[in-house]
Amino acid sequence: MGLLDSVLGAVINSASQGGAQASAGGAGGGLGGLISLAAQNPQLIQAVMSLISNDGPVGGLPGLMTKFQQAGLGNVIASWLSAGPNQAISGDQLSQVLGSGPLSQIATQLGVGSGAAAGQLAQVLPGLIDQLSPQGHAPQGGFGNASDLFGMLGGLLQK
Repeated sequence: MGLLDSVLGAVINSASQGGAQASAGGAGGGLGGLISLAAQNPQLIQAVMSLISNDGPVGGLPGLMTKFQQAGLGNVIASWLSAGPNQAISGDQLSQVLGSGPLSQIATQLGVGSGAAAGQLAQVLPGLIDQLSPQGHAPQGGFGNASDLFGMLGGLLQK
């Protein structure tokens, strides 16, 4: 867990130096919100990172995109990957997308019920995917494994 600790250390350091400064870097407040969330709830960030990593329970970003398309919500995740505004998603919609298996794993990791986990994920997933695709395009091979993602997040937080 050393990598997570170093990323969260960067988050907390950045937040203590002024989250407004971090959010002013063209992210429209999204990065500042992620910094605040990561400082307050590191388990949630870890759960989201494991969800979207290529070695995660849904097959990374390509698998997540497929699940969204199968649920009729492909336009929602596409908005997170585009340069335009992010469409919101509800916890109920996210529950439909993920299904009970991945969602119950995340709920267990967070120590909450599946409904609460879906609600928390719905708050952070759009912004995190948006921040990890700054040119508005999904990386062809996904975001990489969990350690690659923590490296990307760490790089974002140091901007």
